[in-house]
Amino acid sequence: MRFGFVHRLMTNALATLGVLALVSSGQFSTTVSIIVLVGLVGALSVRESWQHHPHFRHVDTIALLVVVVVQVTRFVLRTSPLDVIIEFAAALQIVRLATRRGAAHDQQVIVLALLHLIAGTVLGGGLGYGLCFACVLIVAPAALVLSHLRREVEGNYRQGARDRTGLPVDVPRILRSRRVVGRTFLITMCALSVPIFLFTAVLFVFFPRVGLSLLLVDNHPSERMTGFNDKVDLGTVGLLRDNPAVVMRVRLDGSGDAPPPHLTFHLRGTALDRYNGRAWSRSEEARKPDSAGDWVLVDPPRMAQSDAPRITIELEPIEPPVLFLPPDAVSLRLKGQGLVNAQQPFTLRGPEGEFRYHSEDRGVKYEVTRSKNGRPSFSRIEDRAKYLQLPTDLPERIREKALEWTALADTDEEKARIIERRLRDEYAYDRNSPAGAADEPVDDFLFESKRGHCELFSSAMALMLRAAGVPSRNVIGFGAGSYNEYGDFYVIRQSDAHSWVEAYIEGKGWVTFDPTPAAGTAPEARFPLWATLQDIVDATSEKWRKHVVSYDLEQQYGLLSRLTDDREGRQEQGTKRSIAGFVVVIVLGATAAFLYLRKKKKTGLKAPDHEPRDRNIARATAIYESLEAALGAKGIHRAPGTPPLRHAENLVNASHPLGGDVLDITQVYLSIRFGKMPMTDETGHDLERRVKAIRARDLKIEAP
Repeated sequence: MRFGFVHRLMTNALATLGVLALVSSGQFSTTVSIIVLVGLVGALSVRESWQHHPHFRHVDTIALLVVVVVQVTRFVLRTSPLDVIIEFAAALQIVRLATRRGAAHDQQVIVLALLHLIAGTVLGGGLGYGLCFACVLIVAPAALVLSHLRREVEGNYRQGARDRTGLPVDVPRILRSRRVVGRTFLITMCALSVPIFLFTAVLFVFFPRVGLSLLLVDNHPSERMTGFNDKVDLGTVGLLRDNPAVVMRVRLDGSGDAPPPHLTFHLRGTALDRYNGRAWSRSEEARKPDSAGDWVLVDPPRMAQSDAPRITIELEPIEPPVLFLPPDAVSLRLKGQGLVNAQQPFTLRGPEGEFRYHSEDRGVKYEVTRSKNGRPSFSRIEDRAKYLQLPTDLPERIREKALEWTALADTDEEKARIIERRLRDEYAYDRNSPAGAADEPVDDFLFESKRGHCELFSSAMALMLRAAGVPSRNVIGFGAGSYNEYGDFYVIRQSDAHSWVEAYIEGKGWVTFDPTPAAGTAPEARFPLWATLQDIVDATSEKWRKHVVSYDLEQQYGLLSRLTDDREGRQEQGTKRSIAGFVVVIVLGATAAFLYLRKKKKTGLKAPDHEPRDRNIARATAIYESLEAALGAKGIHRAPGTPPLRHAENLVNASHPLGGDVLDITQVYLSIRFGKMPMTDETGHDLERRVKAIRARDLKIEAP
């Protein structure tokens, strides 16, 4: 293989990986990504002979000036500064690739590629970035070595060096040579990636996690997800189910050995109470913060039971930052990332049962406790008239149809069930319904087209319930999810966006009703092979994000604890296998002790009375270790560098329910171990009893 060809190939590969690391971060819009990739292909297609042509001499300067002018203009037009900088870095690489001449320019290409890799880390570091990083580890050693060799060759030529025949160094001949770079050289260079990867992995796993959140870019998508705004216009929401982007992943506790492939959740994001004839909106906007880092009650003072079912939701970045809850949610808790000095996420409670979150992270993970008997989350109604409001110009035939359908119903729940059933049975689901373009979308849907998307179904039911005297509101969120067997979670995509109705039923609260036919709530059908590949990629991406991107101090501590436990377990197994040797050692030790005591008794020597003291310290230490184990089972871990007393005082200062008991036990333990406090049997039994009480205690969920 020719030296020049291999060098150019490795340099091109490194530059391509750097640009792909930026593109895969999701920071670029679709248009910019296409422009960057097309420009990259064009730059790589420029032949080396063209780059040395006289007409190419000033192309790099002109192209760079054009890029600067374009990016400055975009910045003036209020484009995100981060987007401007990252796009400029990608354009700079494309210009350099297309106009490079010599080893110095190739080294600039390599430096830019490494900078792109660093930028990709800050921008997100998803699975695509991980693949680029792995390839860079393979390509970079060869690219760096070959670039250095070419720089030395060209440097010797410029300095007038001569070869062993006395002739000047012939750079083109060396670049064409097949003896400089061979198969062994390439294999060796690529094999260097193995120790580099191992060193990087060890450094990543064991280097202490620190709170450098200031280096993480808030990578929220620039475009809002359709349908999650404070206003839903029936004429513009008909294509909610066209985007397959993942919105969240839902894990069920105790989902069983064979979870259903599709499951309906009705995860509510927000509810809208005011309708003006074409659009739904909220009549109130006030929000107030809830407590941070603790359980938040959905409908205080109602509390969750200790054995209530739970689900865990991992929400991707979404704007506005709404939390999605099942209709029987009782409480929720945001989970932080475990970074030192990082601000804990907290919730903002809004109108109509809406919860928003504030977090330094780009997404959020939260746990939801559900009602054991399926009781609705919200049980009260404060202003009944607000949920009976109808537009003054509502067509009269909508009222008449509502009263006609519910004429034989005796209760509000029967009215709701009748309207729900008739809408499902007598109307068709159609995302391209012409009703949305009509002046009265709901009227056209009910009496003319008789087909529509889920927003038309829910709007029709909500208005008919109000006309029949039943308080109602329109709810938007996500309906169903598909099970991913490779990741053991349900994935919910933007195409699963849905709208339904909540009606207030006396004695039950706000009950969920879904009038949309089954065709409108089922997940989109996917080609089996494509669905399998998509599930594998999604599960791999989730594990990469969980174990690499979100690797934090808490995970690091847990990993080290497991490694320690495994080592102790192996030692225990080894002890069992060598039980004979252990018995021999015990017997020899006992014999030696017996002979020593017998000799001491004969000589009249009396050993110092340290044994009771040592036993007291050992017992106190064992009690404190059992206390730490009990606290660890509840998620309360003492950092290796934190003294026991400081750890207990921190719990008291944080008003933790166990803080007082932990502080009392810790003080007694320290007094016995270091203060020469005598330890009676009564004291020991009391400490052991209190530790058992802590281990068996269920922390009560308190209202914020």
